[in-house]
Amino acid sequence: MLHMLVRHKVRDFDAWKRVFDSHAEAQRRASIRVTQVWRSVADLAEVVLLFDVDDVERAKRFVYAPAVLGSQQESGVVDTPHILFLSSVGRVTGISVD
Repeated sequence: MLHMLVRHKVRDFDAWKRVFDSHAEAQRRASIRVTQVWRSVADLAEVVLLFDVDDVERAKRFVYAPAVLGSQQESGVVDTPHILFLSSVGRVTGISVD
């Protein structure tokens, strides 16, 4: 399975989330589906998102498109998003933490 991990900071989480949610259909058309949204406990302005990705090249064309960059500014993203494309290697078992 392929994933996209995004981390950025926002000016106002609720305002950012309204804009983000309004783009759900465009995300689906780009072959990405958000599965998790997290906020840092140390900095509530820091947002991390996990997406499932069907087609990495299609997803890249979407996330780096000028319209998406404009939406980020509109929604109050205040830094450059850090975007990673990842492939799953399965579950890790048998790890103990002392």
